[in-house]
Amino acid sequence: MVDVSGLYAAELGVRQAASALLGDAANNSGFFYVTGHRVPAALMEGLVGQARTFFALPMDEKMRWYIGKSEHHKGYVPEGEEVLYSGTRDRKEAFDLGLDLPADDPEVQCGTPMLGPNVWPDVPGFREDVGGYYNAVFGLGKLLFRGFALALGLEETYFDGLVTKPPSQLRLIHYPYNPDAVDAQGIGAHTDYECFTILLATAPGLEVMNGAGEWIDAPPADGAFIVNVGDLMEIWSNGRFVATSHRVRKVKEERYSFPLFCACDYHTVVEPLAALVTTDRPGAYPRVVAGEHLFAQTAQSFTYLKARLEAGEISLPKAALPLSSFGQEARQLHRSALQEPA
Repeated sequence: MVDVSGLYAAELGVRQAASALLGDAANNSGFFYVTGHRVPAALMEGLVGQARTFFALPMDEKMRWYIGKSEHHKGYVPEGEEVLYSGTRDRKEAFDLGLDLPADDPEVQCGTPMLGPNVWPDVPGFREDVGGYYNAVFGLGKLLFRGFALALGLEETYFDGLVTKPPSQLRLIHYPYNPDAVDAQGIGAHTDYECFTILLATAPGLEVMNGAGEWIDAPPADGAFIVNVGDLMEIWSNGRFVATSHRVRKVKEERYSFPLFCACDYHTVVEPLAALVTTDRPGAYPRVVAGEHLFAQTAQSFTYLKARLEAGEISLPKAALPLSSFGQEARQLHRSALQEPA
C-alpha cells in the first residue's frame, strides 16, 4: 500500500520520500495499491455506472461500435475477440478508448497506429463520465511518471517530454455472471505492454505472480488503485522494476475492471537507461520503439488484427517480440530452462 499524496507536495524532499516508497514497491513486487491520489470518488462511480449501462445493451446494439470497424483500435470488444499468450479466451467483453485526438492531428494524419478519435456510443452521459475519468487518471499517470523518475535517480521531469500524445488506452471490461464457473485458477496470464497500469476493479478475481513465481490474489481495496509495472518500465529500469504477470481467476461473480495503460509517445525509443547499466547489472533488454511494441503485442492478441496480418493488410514491426516476453512469468520460465539438463 503506497501513499502517493507526497508526490503533490511543493517540497522536493517530500516528493522524493514518496517516490522512494513507489520505487521500493516497483522493485520488490512490481504491483501495489496506490492511495492518497486525488481522483474523485464521483468519477469512479460515474465510470462504473456507464459501464453497467453500456454492457447491458443488446449485442447487436453494442456491435454497432465493434472495434474491428475502427481505424484506430477503439470501440467494443466482444467475448472471444482477444486471445492472450496461453491461447485461451477469457470470458469477458470490453470497450476500448484512448487519448481523444482529432482526425486532423499530425499523428493521425500520418497513420500512426493506435492514435485517433475515440468511438463514443450514443449512451447519455457516456462521453462526459468516461472521458472525465480518463482525463483524471491520465493526470495521475503523469504524476506517477515523475515519481518513477525520481525513484530511478533521474530528473523529476525526465519522462514529461515522452508523454505528450501517448497511446494510453482505457479499457472498460465486463466479466459477466457465470453460474457454471468453479472458483479456480485463472486464464490469460500476461504482462502489460506499456509503462505501467492504473487499475480500478469492482470485485475480486485478479491474480498476480510474486517474486517466488507463486500466483496470489490482488483483491480491490476501497478507494485505492492497483498499479502494476509494464514491459517498457522493466526495460528502462534494466530489470530493477519488474513487469507483473497477472490473470483473472474464474469466479461466478459479475465483475467490472477498468485498467488505464499508461504509455509513452509512440515513437519513443526505449532501452535500459545508461545510469542503470553497470558491470554487476549489464544491459539485458532489447532496444524497442514503444508504440511498435504495443502495436505488435496487440496485433498478436486480437482476432480482427490477426486476420488483417494474414491477409497482408498490416504487418508486424521487424523487431516484434512474442507475447509474454517480460515479467515474473518469463523470468520463471527462463530459470526453469536454466535448470534443465543439457
